[in-house]
Amino acid sequence: MKRTAVSHRKRKQGGLLSRRLRVVPCLLVFLAFSFGGQAQTSSAPALTGSAPAGPTQDYLVYVVCESADKIVLIRFGPGGTRIESQTRTGLMPMDINGPHGIAVSPDKQYFYVSEGHGRPNGSVWKYRAGTDAVIKYTSLSLFPATTDISPDGSFIYVANANFHGDMVPSSISVVATDQMIEVKRITTCTMPHGSRLNHTGTKHYSACMMDDMLVEIDTRKFAVSRYFMLGQGKEMGMTGAPAAHSMADHKTSCTPTWAQPSNDGSIIYVACNQSNDIVAINTDTWTLARRFPAGTGVYNLAMTKDGRLIATNKRGQSVSIFDPVTGRELARIPTQRKIVHGAVVSPDDRYAFISVEGVGTEPGTVEVIDLGSLKTVATVDVGPQAAGIDFWKMETTKP
Repeated sequence: MKRTAVSHRKRKQGGLLSRRLRVVPCLLVFLAFSFGGQAQTSSAPALTGSAPAGPTQDYLVYVVCESADKIVLIRFGPGGTRIESQTRTGLMPMDINGPHGIAVSPDKQYFYVSEGHGRPNGSVWKYRAGTDAVIKYTSLSLFPATTDISPDGSFIYVANANFHGDMVPSSISVVATDQMIEVKRITTCTMPHGSRLNHTGTKHYSACMMDDMLVEIDTRKFAVSRYFMLGQGKEMGMTGAPAAHSMADHKTSCTPTWAQPSNDGSIIYVACNQSNDIVAINTDTWTLARRFPAGTGVYNLAMTKDGRLIATNKRGQSVSIFDPVTGRELARIPTQRKIVHGAVVSPDDRYAFISVEGVGTEPGTVEVIDLGSLKTVATVDVGPQAAGIDFWKMETTKP
C-alpha cells in the first residue's frame, strides 16, 4: 500500500497531461486491494428454486462514476433496468473530478456528492433530486470520499481520505446542508473511509485504512469519543482520540475500508480488506463481539432491515450475504465485472443494488440482487468506475 501511495504522488507531480491520461484515478490507489489476492470459491451451498417474481413497482437509485465524472440515475422495475438520466459533475472540464461518495437526503429532495479531485482540495456538492440541478458546493480537504447524512438531514459527514497525500492523520468534514458550510473538520486518523452514522445520528463511525482502527465521533460534540484497534489478536477499545504517530514503521494487517452500524446501533461491523474478514464490535462495552471470515478483499457493507449483512468483495468479483449474528455466509453471488464497490438496499428489503467499477476502459455496472432468491436479476452498464451508490425512491411504474 505504501508503494501504491508513493506511485500516486509521482503521478500527481507529472502534471496535467498525466492527470488527463489517468482513466481510473481512485482505482490506482486501491491497486493492491483490487488485484492482490486470489478469488475464493463460495463455502455456501448452491441455491436452487424457481425464478424470482419480478418487481411490481419502480426503484430509482443514484450512482456516481468516478472516472467519467457522471451522476447516473438508474430505474429498475417491471419494464426492465435502464439509465433514467445522467449529468456531468465537477468544476474541472479538462481533468477528472472523481465523484466518489453520494448521500440522498431523508426527505428525498436533495442529494450530495463528494468530489475527490480539485486544486488541490476536493469538494462536496448539493443537488436537487430528480432535476439534478446544482444548488451549491463547498471545498473540503484532500480527496473527500465516503459520505453520509444525519437522520434529520441537517449535516453531511465526509471522510477526507487523502488517498494521494502523505501518510498523516486526516479528517471527517461536517457540513451544514442548508448553507453548505463546513462547520467542523475533525481530525481522526490516516486515510479515513467508510463514513456511517448510527440510526439515531448520535454517533459517527469511520475506518482508518492505514491505522487499522475504527473511530467513533460523538455528533453532539463534533469530537472523537473512542477508537478501536482492529488487528487480529490485538483488538482493543480505547477512549478519547488516537494519538498522532509516524507511519514509517507501521504495518497494517486489517486495512479497514468500511464501518457499518447494525440497525439498532449495538454492533459496528468493520470490513478488513487485507485480511478478508469482518470485525464486529459491541458499542455498549466497546469490546470485540466476534470476528468472522469474509470474501476476498471485502470492501463495503450494507444492512437489510431484517438484519442480514451485505458485503462487496472488491477482489473476489462477488457479493456475500451474511447472518452477522453467527457469521455464517448465506450466499456468495458472482458479479459481471471486477472491482466490486458499493451496496445499497431498497427500503422494502426486496433488492440490493451493487456498483461495480470495471477495469480500465470497461464500463461500470449496477447489478440488482433479489434478496429473496439471492440471485442477480438485472444489470445495467454505466460510466467507468461506478463507485458511491444510494437509494432515492420507489414509485408506481411508468407506462
